[in-house]
Amino acid sequence: MTTAETDRGIDAESELQGLAELARTFFANTVAPHREEFAAQGFPSREVYRQAGELGLLCMSIPEEYGGGGGTFAHEAVLFTEQVKGGDSAMQLGVHTGIVPHYILAYASEENKKRWLPKLASGEWIGAIAMTEPGTGSDLQNIATKAVKDGDDYVITGAKTFISNGRNCDLLIIAVKTDPTLGAKGVSLVVAEVSDDTPGFERGRLLKKIGQKGQDTTELFFDGLRVPQANLLGAEGEGFIQLMQQLPQERLICGVAAAAAIEAAVAETLAYVKQRNAFGKPLFAMQNTRFELADCATIAEVVRTFVDSAVEKHLRGALDVKTAAMVKYWTTDQQSQVIDRCVQLHGGYGYMEEYPIARMWADGRISRIYAGANEVMKDLIARFL
Repeated sequence: MTTAETDRGIDAESELQGLAELARTFFANTVAPHREEFAAQGFPSREVYRQAGELGLLCMSIPEEYGGGGGTFAHEAVLFTEQVKGGDSAMQLGVHTGIVPHYILAYASEENKKRWLPKLASGEWIGAIAMTEPGTGSDLQNIATKAVKDGDDYVITGAKTFISNGRNCDLLIIAVKTDPTLGAKGVSLVVAEVSDDTPGFERGRLLKKIGQKGQDTTELFFDGLRVPQANLLGAEGEGFIQLMQQLPQERLICGVAAAAAIEAAVAETLAYVKQRNAFGKPLFAMQNTRFELADCATIAEVVRTFVDSAVEKHLRGALDVKTAAMVKYWTTDQQSQVIDRCVQLHGGYGYMEEYPIARMWADGRISRIYAGANEVMKDLIARFL
């Protein structure tokens, strides 16, 4: 390695450390004080997105020419890690900054990139992607929402559910069938600019969840929503391929969050058992507690190593579908198991919402379901064996 290469590596590490400090401060000072408010109303305020945009925390891996930070996924990974460790599950940044902008960057026209990406990067607009339908779940090739050409527009009819950022979104990527007879080859992605007043567009219920209560998860309905054909991403029939190309990053985001959640749970539990006494001595003095935490800490280390390896592959453009599925399923399985063991070590207090470990347990359960259920991930992996 040359001196110049070494210097670049040191500069990059220093930059990521500075970013981590900035993100940590943002979540602690700007988001955390509103945790109960966001949970009570079922969605975060739009203001926190604008404040994140002002700090340069949004769209960090999007080129500067489109209003982004000109960085890499490593920058996004730092943001997601600090969000988890800061205890925030209200802002759906994985979707807004880790997923939606990359569909636009990869497949939108140059005109639309310049129109949409700067508004996402500034936090003026909030992004969402509508894939899941009431009857499809992870079965994306069998979606029923239709887009029919009419003049220069598509007319969209259908329904979506479990849509993160659905209530707040201004820009919405919609998975539709442009040809219902072709299965996966009939799936296309179109982008709609939406508001509460958009004809043919309706935001349904804010869905009540057992965890991530401050995170906006909404039903969406389309009844004659008109979207310009120029808002098609790529070409008709390419939507399923586009989803498959982008889903590895989405699944890697799940792995990054899982690694951070495991580390946070172990740290939180270690602090608790060292100050909590039972039978005249700290819980940490008991062999079972020490063995449990030794096991959990080892799992945390293995998960971190696996995730970091996957991030490094992704930065080189070498993260394949199989490995991304492995990361998503295995790390989120470990997340659930480790946090459950940490709840047990807290005893009755682990079941109290005011304790961070209880919120981690409730917030994390969905990780084995979204971005493709873990059973689907295993089936996907098996296809490559």
